[in-house]
Amino acid sequence: MNRTMTCILCPNGCEMTIEYKEKELLSVCGNRCPKGASYAEQEIKNPMRNIASSVLVKGGDLPLCSVRLSAPIPREKIPEVMEEIRRITVSAPVSIGDVLAPNVLGLGSDVIATRNIEKLH
Repeated sequence: MNRTMTCILCPNGCEMTIEYKEKELLSVCGNRCPKGASYAEQEIKNPMRNIASSVLVKGGDLPLCSVRLSAPIPREKIPEVMEEIRRITVSAPVSIGDVLAPNVLGLGSDVIATRNIEKLH
């Protein structure tokens, strides 16, 4: 099969054409650096993604705190991880970098706060 994709690993944003069979990468054209071929192979064999979302905060100066994952997860696990993130409620104060859910679903990635939320007085 053939597929066109844009590499996201560096600022070049190379548009690549890849040829693959099932989960085997056969060829890559259009990449201007070696990262493109690595990215294409990863996308065919085991696509990984990172997630940014928000969680509920009790007693804070804001009702929501933005969060992200500490490491990418398999793309097919996104719905399950998002379900876990939606279940999280934390109490203020929250600091940037706080781990709000360690090792979510055993995938080796933590849910981390990306915003400071102060406690209401």
